Amino acid sequence: MKLKDLGEFNFINRISESIRSSGRVVKGIGDDAAVLEHTKNKYLLFTTDMLIEGKHFHKRDKAELVGRKSLSCSISDIAAMGGVPRFAVISIGFPGYLDLKYADKLYKGIKKVAERFKVDLVGGDTVSSGKIVINIALTGEVEKENLILRSGAKENDAIFITGNIGGSIKSRHLNFTPRLKEARILVKNFKINSMIDISDGLLADLGHILEESDKGAVICEKAVSVSKDATGFDSAIRDGEDFELIFTLPERYADKLESMWPFKTRLSRIGRVLNGSKGFTLVRKNGKSGKINPAGFTHF
Repeated sequence: MKLKDLGEFNFINRISESIRSSGRVVKGIGDDAAVLEHTKNKYLLFTTDMLIEGKHFHKRDKAELVGRKSLSCSISDIAAMGGVPRFAVISIGFPGYLDLKYADKLYKGIKKVAERFKVDLVGGDTVSSGKIVINIALTGEVEKENLILRSGAKENDAIFITGNIGGSIKSRHLNFTPRLKEARILVKNFKINSMIDISDGLLADLGHILEESDKGAVICEKAVSVSKDATGFDSAIRDGEDFELIFTLPERYADKLESMWPFKTRLSRIGRVLNGSKGFTLVRKNGKSGKINPAGFTHF
């Protein structure tokens, strides 16, 4: 069997089934970040992201934006867990013929994001490679009472998303802001039951929440804010690399959240969690509804 036949997430499941963790691992494979015992009041969060030239960015893209994206992806993962980022190590593979100016600008982008989000860059590795490969490992912390996992969605939870969806192919994936402030306000002021950031697409990532929570969902097309750069609703909900947040909370808190939302970032209530593994029901703008496959971006 080829990897492309098995698929990315089936391969991840295959690995996770064979791994045994110590008692210090609160949550291992299967969420935006690993959750580890740390102090009396806080958990340690640990995540990593790899970007490869030709897959996640192109040589023609501005180097500073590529660097910005490489660290922002991991910060977005920490935000989705309700935490704050702390320390990063950066491993990069560069072709030997690469112009030094490009490498300098790439690191400039990383450093700008690190300064903005108070991340200490504490080491890494540099190697020679045929293409540019960037891997960042990032730690964070979260108060134990504020930790949010994918697996906590409850029946009748309201489903919310931040920002606009779609259009990542038009360089939006290089110039996004991790929703760290938004996530911290949410976990400190509301009973958030589940959360994830949108990297593989709205449908796919909401699908991860539903799978982990053993729930279904109904979502409304007219409630989803689609980016002007998207080629249409159906592609927007599958494209991926939006790096917005999807989260659920008890419906009784939804009106209060909408009324007190303090950010310019758009907030949209797009649906509701259903009991049982009922998959997705999509209500179209014309009122017709039907099941929809939670497909999105996959690497194989």
